[in-house]
Parts: sequence; structure tokens; C-alpha cells
Amino acid sequence: MSQELQKPIIGFSCGDLNGIGTEIILKTLNDNRILDFCIPVIFASNKSINFYRKLLTDINFAFTVGKDVSKLNFKQVNVINCWEEEVSILPGQLNDTGGKYAFYSLKASVEALQNNHIHGLVTAPIHKKNIQSEEFNYSGHTPYLKSAFGVDDVVMLLVASNMRVGLLTEHVPVTELAGHITKEAILSKLKIMTSSLVKDFGIDKPKIAVLGLNPHAGDEGLIGREEETIIKPAIKEAKNNNLLAFGPYPADAFFARGQHEKFDAVLAMYHDQGLIPFKSLAIGEGVNYTAGLPVVRTSPDHGTAFDIAGKGIADESSFIAATFECIDIIKRRATYDDNRKNPLRRISARVFANVVDERIEE
Repeated sequence: MSQELQKPIIGFSCGDLNGIGTEIILKTLNDNRILDFCIPVIFASNKSINFYRKLLTDINFAFTVGKDVSKLNFKQVNVINCWEEEVSILPGQLNDTGGKYAFYSLKASVEALQNNHIHGLVTAPIHKKNIQSEEFNYSGHTPYLKSAFGVDDVVMLLVASNMRVGLLTEHVPVTELAGHITKEAILSKLKIMTSSLVKDFGIDKPKIAVLGLNPHAGDEGLIGREEETIIKPAIKEAKNNNLLAFGPYPADAFFARGQHEKFDAVLAMYHDQGLIPFKSLAIGEGVNYTAGLPVVRTSPDHGTAFDIAGKGIADESSFIAATFECIDIIKRRATYDDNRKNPLRRISARVFANVVDERIEE
């Protein structure tokens, strides 16, 4: 097999046309060294790409335009035309056009992923309201991908070099949170996170901290009963199923005291409980990874940033991190699959790996 074919083919959905998605894609791919690591495929249109190339005076790379994702140029960036018509792009504007073509891009890239034409997908930010349609009736990328690949559950896992945070609930109104905190949901997320940490991140015996829902993790039932009646029983059952889960920990002091550094991942009960500390401690390098899918999908940990769209100042750091995390996970999965096929290799790896469990105070 040629060196080019050994490199993973990475797809990029463009996100909202009026947001910063196309800009950060172009900034990421402008460094030709990216071609040493992957074969990039942008799902958009050559017209939208050229629109942003003209705005970004430092962008100057060659790309191949086509309609057939099975016929790629392995030596250049590829652009797959998902639409042919002229589209009015208005950077910074929230309108139906931005959402409509964001979905065209997403749909085409997911179909390519389903058909194994690409090995991984990095999604640029969408606006969750203006993308809504009969075909997209979801609260974001994660539930859409869960449906597209027919899996029972997934985990929105935020990844950085110093921490990983998974969410029990994603885009759920605060007034509805308690109804989503169930023992079954916690166990499902813990199983998915454990499996992902093993095969996607190469961690042999992952340890996961579970946060409480209420202030001070309920203070033994004085401030809410969810910890006593739901979360603790779920953790106990997880341990009975050989999952290394610990907690529940009070969320207010957990990150401030650096306790996340003692674990391979943290399961937060809701969106802001997990994302506020994550974005505070992983500025510029955070990646959103959908654990539990049969495929690899990553994204930056930020949104469309309409306020700076079209100004050429969007920071591509998180998108670059998402691109390389996608590549790395694909490679780790391949290594994991190879080890499973060769039991002697797997046993040897475990013998020589440092798998001494640290005693963790609960």
C-alpha cells in the first residue's frame, strides 16, 4: 500500500456559512504539512471556499474540486461540491441560508463517513436554531450522529491534554435536568466512556470520577436526594461490573483542587457543570469528541462566533487540535484492533504497561 493510502482521509463539514467555520478550516489546512498526516476533504462548494480565501489574504494553497468523494487527489486538499448554486454569504449574519447549507455539508460528510469514503470527520460549528428543518430536528451534532449511525447512546466527551470531561446530559434546559438523572443513564455513559478510553485513548484501566448533581454533592441528602438514591447506587453497580468509577464528588471544589488530574476522565451531570471548568482549564486546545460511535468524529469546543466572522481574526487552535485528535484516535483504534487480533501482543502490552491502580479516596 502506498504511503498516501496509509494516511487517513479526514472530512471537514463547513458549519454555518456565515460563521467562522470555513475560515478556521482554511487556516488549519493552509499549512501544507497537514498533507503529511492526512488527506483532507472539505464538504462545501468551491465558491464558498473562494469567498473566504479572498477575505483571508494569507491563505494560498491549491485544492482539487470534485463531486465524487471516491475520487480524490491524495496530494492536495479536496473540495467536494455539495451544491452548485450561487449562495449569498454574509459573515456574522444569523439567517436561514447559513443553516440550510450547513446541513447540506453535514449530510454529505456523514454519508461519506457511513460509506467508508472517509475515515474520520471534523465538524465546524453550526447554529443549533437556524439549522433546524424536517431533516434536522436535533439539539446539535451529537444526537444527529447518534441517529445517523443507529447507536443506543453516545457521550459528548471534551478532550484536552490535561483532562477529559464527559456529559451525562447535553443540551437540556436546567428546569428539566433532574428528570434526566437516572441510574441507567449514568451506567450507560460510564460503560461508553470506559470503552472509549481503552480503545480510542489507549488507557488500559481507566478511572472515572463522577460529579454530584446538587451543591456539595447533596450533603448526604440535606440538599437534594439524587446522590443518595441514584448516583451512588449507579457507581456501586458500575464497580460490580468492573468499571473503575468513583464519587460522587462536589462539583464546586473538584476542579479547583486539581482532583481531575487523578482521573482519566470525569462524568459531569450537565452541560455547564462540565464545560465551564473544561473551557477555563483547556483554553485554546479543547476538542469535542463523540464517544460511542463506530466512527470517529471531533469538533472544536466553540461555536459559530458570529461577532468575529469574516474579520480574519478567528483562532484556529481548537480546530487544529480537533483535526489531529481525529487522526490520532483513528490510529489508536487501529492499534487496538490489531492487538485484539493478536492476543500475545495484547498480553505483552499489559505485562509491560504500568497498570498499578492508585488507591483513590472516595
